[in-house]
Amino acid sequence: MEGQENQQKSAMHVMGGLKSTHDGMGQTSRKQFRRSHKKEISVDDFSREIRQGSRLHLAKAITLLESTVMDDKRTGQQLLQELLPHTGNSIRIGITGVPGAGKSTFIEAFGKYLCDIGFKVAVLAIDPSSSLTGGSILGDKTRMEELVRHENAFIRPSPSAGTLGGVHKKTRETMLLCEAAGYDVILIETVGVGQSETIVRGMVDFFMLLVLTGAGDELQGMKKGIMELADLLIVHKADGDNLKMSKKTVAEYEQILHFLQPASLGWTTKAMPVSSIEKMGIREVWKVIGSFKETLTESGVFDERRQSQTKEWFRTMILDRLMDEFYGTPQTKSQVKSLEKEILQGDLTVSQAVEQLFTNTSKT
Repeated sequence: MEGQENQQKSAMHVMGGLKSTHDGMGQTSRKQFRRSHKKEISVDDFSREIRQGSRLHLAKAITLLESTVMDDKRTGQQLLQELLPHTGNSIRIGITGVPGAGKSTFIEAFGKYLCDIGFKVAVLAIDPSSSLTGGSILGDKTRMEELVRHENAFIRPSPSAGTLGGVHKKTRETMLLCEAAGYDVILIETVGVGQSETIVRGMVDFFMLLVLTGAGDELQGMKKGIMELADLLIVHKADGDNLKMSKKTVAEYEQILHFLQPASLGWTTKAMPVSSIEKMGIREVWKVIGSFKETLTESGVFDERRQSQTKEWFRTMILDRLMDEFYGTPQTKSQVKSLEKEILQGDLTVSQAVEQLFTNTSKT
């Protein structure tokens, strides 16, 4: 009993994952875990445990949402509906950056600072998916050793599962569960940087872009679009010999940002140097976010953005459902394969094949 209580208080616990061979290995001689026939906890009980801050139940609820098993998905949605009135009270922050910019290092320093001053922080770290197993391959929990041990932190690595922008399709729902569990700040770390990161922009309030010192060639290679998404541009690793160069880089980015369309109406995107190792600029980042929320709340843009994001989420889910149902029948899958073969052989154009597919589907 005492062990279970300690487990719920600590962020360092291993949760049961999805029903799959996550590591790609075959069966072993180890004793297999068998689920006991204990009475299933009710949705109401589950909801209460999450609202009371149980990491154990929060992690299990996220697993239900990510599961491909229909019974699990149904239970997860019932639980989410029960918790909806308790969501929406956090600040949602998206974090992306160029390769090597140190996103995980920054998140650990920033998250630990927030936890130390009394905030509860949830980190949804979107790992690239293994092409073999579909599972996460980076394991952010191993790269945030201090933050993962903090009593106010919850870190959940999730596989991107091939989703555009590297964001798991259940990230939005996971974010709501974390809010219901009382987390004040939700940090969403993405796989990388690119135009597809607009998906992240579409689910967060504040968006940060991490870059390195010495703009030069990096400015040439960075797409203008990703810079227009950012509410704050952080020149990271601004320490040691890089400190002087970082200030110069900040000035160069500020000149560029001056000519770009602002990411949020009524807000001027800022650039600033930050060192996660020396904890320089971390407090200032939080002050900028606080100023951002205050400014946009007063103007009404903050609430308007969230409402717009919810409507967009609804429309995206409709498209996902239509895709799943369309390709969900064996007959349709067979027709698609047959038509693909005819296209490759030159017997049909792509337009003719699509027309034939929809004509055949409408008759069934």
